[in-house]
Amino acid sequence: MAEILALDDVQDATVLIGKILSKKGHNVHTFTEEDEAIEFAKKNRIDLAILDIKLKKLSGVEVLAMLKEHSPDMHAIMLTGYPTVETAREAISLGADEYCVKPIDRDELEEKVEKVLQTRK
Repeated sequence: MAEILALDDVQDATVLIGKILSKKGHNVHTFTEEDEAIEFAKKNRIDLAILDIKLKKLSGVEVLAMLKEHSPDMHAIMLTGYPTVETAREAISLGADEYCVKPIDRDELEEKVEKVLQTRK
């Protein structure tokens, strides 16, 4: 069981991620506001962050950099509806472990979360 933070500016996406990963036994904390997600991460242990690249105020890559300051061992999966080689490279260079394209595919998400969390052990 892992502590997972999910941040997306679309609430339906965070609800979907929460449902999928809660069924797998994880504790999922969902957010649509960057500030709230960052504050939560500062006060709580997070094993994995699932971040949309396009958010309201900041980019998911900027949020990832802030979260990594507080939790360097935290893993991350980036979500995007606009996959480009540049965003993939940037996310990976900042410490993202995986990359998922939206719309979210349940099997792909479960598989990538499992893979990323295995590296934690």
